[in-house]
Amino acid sequence: MSKQWRIMWSVVFLAVVCSTVPAAAHHSFPVHFVPDQLISVSGVVTEFSFRNPHGQLLFAVENSDGEQVQWKAETNSPNILRRRGWTEASIKPGDEVTVEGYRARDGSHFMRVYRVIYPDGRELVGQRPNPTAATSED
Repeated sequence: MSKQWRIMWSVVFLAVVCSTVPAAAHHSFPVHFVPDQLISVSGVVTEFSFRNPHGQLLFAVENSDGEQVQWKAETNSPNILRRRGWTEASIKPGDEVTVEGYRARDGSHFMRVYRVIYPDGRELVGQRPNPTAATSED
């Protein structure tokens, strides 16, 4: 095999390997979340990160025993959230919120955000209503 062919096949091999890495890293919604079980949890925001590949909202919830439980909610990517009216400053530590979302399959205090509702009625929509329907948006 000539040197040119080896170089060409090496480049093709490298391109194939590099193009599959991002695809393997992303997960399917129904693998982690239950798409037909929307839950609602109210609490006080402790942290909000607006970053790729998914934003993250941490909030403290008082359980039935009066203990503080930390919940984590995953959002869509910042690009999608911006199209829906979110910004880095949309949610701040100390905000009281009700988060509606799709619960984690493992039963942990984790969900995928459908929407965030403030006491005054304002809403931030984070996920389309049918999260398993494939679109180019999410």
